[in-house]
Amino acid sequence: MPPTQHAAPAPEPLVPSPPLTPSCSPEATSADPPALAGPTLLTQSWLDLAFLHWAVDPAEVAPLLPPGTVPDTFEGAAHVGLVAFRMHRVGWFRLPGVPYLGSFPETNVRLYSVDEHGRRGVVFRSLDASRLLPVAIGRWAFRIPYVWSRMAVRRDGDTLTYTSRRRWPGPRGARGDLAVRIGERVAEPTALEHFLTARWGLHTTALGRPRLLPNAHPRWPLHRAELLSYDEDLIAAAGLTRPPGDPVSVLYSPGVPVRFGPPARTPARTPVSGRVPAPRPAGPVS
Repeated sequence: MPPTQHAAPAPEPLVPSPPLTPSCSPEATSADPPALAGPTLLTQSWLDLAFLHWAVDPAEVAPLLPPGTVPDTFEGAAHVGLVAFRMHRVGWFRLPGVPYLGSFPETNVRLYSVDEHGRRGVVFRSLDASRLLPVAIGRWAFRIPYVWSRMAVRRDGDTLTYTSRRRWPGPRGARGDLAVRIGERVAEPTALEHFLTARWGLHTTALGRPRLLPNAHPRWPLHRAELLSYDEDLIAAAGLTRPPGDPVSVLYSPGVPVRFGPPARTPARTPVSGRVPAPRPAGPVS
């Protein structure tokens, strides 16, 4: 049975609060990842990704970010992302990925951040996944907010349907259902699409200290996508007001292989800037 269409009210114009700024000039948005400084610690593939993004007020996002980071903004707005995909064959130290425990659906709620050294990244507010052991390892070993959910990803021609129901730790029953139809290949991403996808690190906190966990992968093969339906309360469960209206950006990618390295070293301080610059347009994003 096809997913149910949910009508959404027309979005109101976003009037963001004055942007919060880092103490250093943010790095330029790069279409290619910086080299990992150290050995590859973790490998995996991200497949069949649907990217949904809404513009939100930076003042709402700021209290949800780790210490030492502020919202990374585009034209004065912060963004919340709902990203659904298939994790495939997670492995350690370039060893072959695990077929069963390392392959599962996942849906994350993420924000965009910049730290006091100007390094751009993402902050995960939640990561729903369907394998309990990876959830437990992610929560207790890496302090990443994984949650255990019943999930599925189904494809019918050019339509993908993602379903999720949260099991533990809650809120139990929180859902993330959406369906997208794959559109044309993105030859030249917009500045916003580049800003939302070219991200090379995860901002988090370990042992009370801010950390940037870097990743690297080939440039994203992106397609624009049509949102057929969505019914979710994962954004609200992550501590954000559910944005009104439809997303400002809907994208699809068949996926990329990904490598993670050790925590990034603290760079030398860069000159202070009064604003977060808009990313420059680029070719295919990574």
